[in-house]
Amino acid sequence: VQLQASGGGLVQAGGSLRLSCAASGRTLGANHMGWYRQAPGKQRELVAFITSGGSTNYADSVKGRFTIEGDNAKNTVGLQMNSLKPEDTAVYYCYAYQLNTGFYWGQGTQVTVSS
Repeated sequence: VQLQASGGGLVQAGGSLRLSCAASGRTLGANHMGWYRQAPGKQRELVAFITSGGSTNYADSVKGRFTIEGDNAKNTVGLQMNSLKPEDTAVYYCYAYQLNTGFYWGQGTQVTVSS
């Protein structure tokens, strides 16, 4: 199974971007899917995830600005990012977690927010 992320880019502060992630290969039936990000010199942090039941969870720093949506059965997850700030600049990684087989990761997509 491979995850392919897309949608990153350069945007001005206050702008929006949408990230998408799709898995190829066999159907995962992931327990949850989501996004991490890693800024230069910082640890990777969880941004948001969505469970197979549709529950969502967000980092405090993105609540009210980002919206995650996905279909775990179809192995797809998206992240709508609004009101972007320079501190959102990072490489964003999508992931899928399946209880029996663990984590699967996308290749990362760069998001740069200029001030």
